[in-house]
Amino acid sequence: MFKIVEKFRLTVLVPIAIILVAAVMFFVHGGFYQDVDFVGGMTMYVDMAKDDVNLDELSKFIEEHTPEGVNPTVQRSDGTQVAIKTTPIDTEARDALQTAILEEYALPAEAILQVDNVSATVGGELKAQAVQAAVIAAILMLIYITIRFEMRTGLAAIICLVHDVLIMLAVYIIFQIPLNTNFIAAILTIIGYSINNTIVVFDRIRENYAKNKRAPFAETVNMSLRQTLTRSINTTITTLLPVVMLFIFGVTSIRQFTIPLMVGLLAGTYSSVLLAGPLWVMMKNLQAKRKKKKLAAK
Repeated sequence: MFKIVEKFRLTVLVPIAIILVAAVMFFVHGGFYQDVDFVGGMTMYVDMAKDDVNLDELSKFIEEHTPEGVNPTVQRSDGTQVAIKTTPIDTEARDALQTAILEEYALPAEAILQVDNVSATVGGELKAQAVQAAVIAAILMLIYITIRFEMRTGLAAIICLVHDVLIMLAVYIIFQIPLNTNFIAAILTIIGYSINNTIVVFDRIRENYAKNKRAPFAETVNMSLRQTLTRSINTTITTLLPVVMLFIFGVTSIRQFTIPLMVGLLAGTYSSVLLAGPLWVMMKNLQAKRKKKKLAAK
């Protein structure tokens, strides 16, 4: 029968490999591909009056009619609407782009639905608030899990959450997905989902350990993980199904939100089943070894 605790060195290699690949890609690409939400810039919403507009052709047209280095991107927003995003441009360049689009595609002035400008300062504040929210959530969860279980379980759970966030960031780096406010929402969602999965596993471990404290702790953890495995997989599948449907049938902005959700759900399940329990065992063993050393020293 598969012993998850004993295979910990193998299961931990998978996320380490993904994170290392992402670290290399990070330096290759020169950092994250950040959306207007974070680096600042302009977002223009245009009603193209038809839903079969070739986005590649539109992107090329916009690139030709914007200053060099503004890195324009075009996304389908909703129905016949598209969202055009660029790094900060001046009013003259923005007005020229609007005029060019209206003339090229024979659109009325009302087709320019909305133009939003986000400063780099606002983007920096969003990132700082996201980090602050994640840190506060992690601290509160550590306190709660420590009270309900013990400090070691809290540390194991937080390590698993860090794993989930790093895997999500790794996917963003490797596939150059724009980092925006959708990512913040996805991170906070996955933190809640993953910690719930982990607590279910820890609860089963505690129940089985209370029934037979003489059994080796690693054996109890293995048994508990096998007992909760089906539940964890079924929960993840049922949660993934609507997210996948949103990815298939949703507009671009919705897809950008579902990608980190899908990755986070899989990473959260992986860490809850294959990492959380073994980490608890490892910490418990380390504490036992320290106690033995202290006794031997006396």
